Amino acid sequence: MGNSVCWKCTARLLPGLVFFLPMLAHADTGDVLATPADLVWVALSAALVFFMQAGFALLEGGSARAKNAVNVVMKNYTDLCAGILVYWLVGFGLMFGLNHSGWFGTDHFLPRMMTGKDAVFFLFQAMFAATAATIVSGAVAERMRFMPYVLGSIIITALIYPVFGSWAWGGFYGGSGWLKELGFVDLAGSTVVHSVGGWCALAAIIVLGPRLGRFGRDGTPRRIPGHNLPLVALGIFILWVGWFGFNGGSTLRASSDIGGVLVNTQLGGAAGVVGALLFMTFARLPVYVTTTINGGLGGLVAITAGAATMSPAFAILTGLVGGLVTVLGSRLLLRVRLDDVVDAVSVHAFCGVWGTLAAGMFFAGDLFNPERILVQGIGICSAFLWTFPISLAVFFTLSKIIGLRVDSLHEQRGLDYSEHYEAGYPEFQPDLTNRGLESESAYGLKEQAHAAAV
Repeated sequence: MGNSVCWKCTARLLPGLVFFLPMLAHADTGDVLATPADLVWVALSAALVFFMQAGFALLEGGSARAKNAVNVVMKNYTDLCAGILVYWLVGFGLMFGLNHSGWFGTDHFLPRMMTGKDAVFFLFQAMFAATAATIVSGAVAERMRFMPYVLGSIIITALIYPVFGSWAWGGFYGGSGWLKELGFVDLAGSTVVHSVGGWCALAAIIVLGPRLGRFGRDGTPRRIPGHNLPLVALGIFILWVGWFGFNGGSTLRASSDIGGVLVNTQLGGAAGVVGALLFMTFARLPVYVTTTINGGLGGLVAITAGAATMSPAFAILTGLVGGLVTVLGSRLLLRVRLDDVVDAVSVHAFCGVWGTLAAGMFFAGDLFNPERILVQGIGICSAFLWTFPISLAVFFTLSKIIGLRVDSLHEQRGLDYSEHYEAGYPEFQPDLTNRGLESESAYGLKEQAHAAAV
């Protein structure tokens, strides 16, 4: 993207937010994924982004209580696998297919015989789609039924995420997204991936309600600590490693630009940890390890939009503020009695908003350009106005048709047994393990779980 934004173009396209004006444009993708080195780098980056799923599983599983560990891992594992399949079926075409309207792609559904550039690009983007969907699983942990969660994740991956992605990144096979034409800056998805996933998580926890015992009668929040904080820390380290592929691979080329992107990514994440620590220290709050390392995630999310277009000093500032936003956002959710087990909304949605604004404000060579900042604001608002109402409607409909939340007795006993008839830590749950061994059939285990609930 150039160093200036056309104000006349911005003014002309603003009505399209309401009236869906058609747009004719063509994307120039000839300079990306053009050499074998490009293909190797992006394929390696796709593997790193895939490895982030392990980080999410450890982070979310460790943040939940032991009786729900299997359920969390199952949700992470299943939303990845189901999500990639539906993304291949429909999501990829909606997001990157021929896009003359500026709103969604119209071809490349069920892509066949993908080789070279097409295959690597699909693989990389499929990992991003899985990342956006799995953000929800940590927020809704310990009280959401398994199958409704999978259905909701499929809708996110097949429709909600790809449609907004087409606005910001679309046109790989011709045409262009309307936000992209405005000059929207979002290298690897502070808004496209993280805010979209965060707004979906917000909708889900609103419909679900808090866990039993999370808030007192007067609304006072009560801590429900996770069962394994070392797993949480390990998960975030893995996510951090994956972020080098997340941001670095988004250049779609093996060039000298990668170095600056990776340095800014590292600086942003480190500054996020420092920002969270400083806030907790000066506000005289307990210095929790979960809050501290979540600050690192907030810094990484924030720098994701502008990692390729900021100087290192501004990358540090972006990450530092991201750490502050993480802590403040978490406290805001508690104040309004919203229960987010892993602070996914504050880390991904709120820090994604800040990072997208920062990418406009701190654009190298064009600092604090009000036109560019306006475009970034349009992108932020359009992401919320598309994602949140649709996902709220999806989860509300699922709750009415098949039910989202587990029974209170199942929640007390743990979702590992009531949803999957297993125990993640059998040595600490001998009553469930012994009861399960009484029957060798899944039907028998299901009957026992039902009897235990009633």
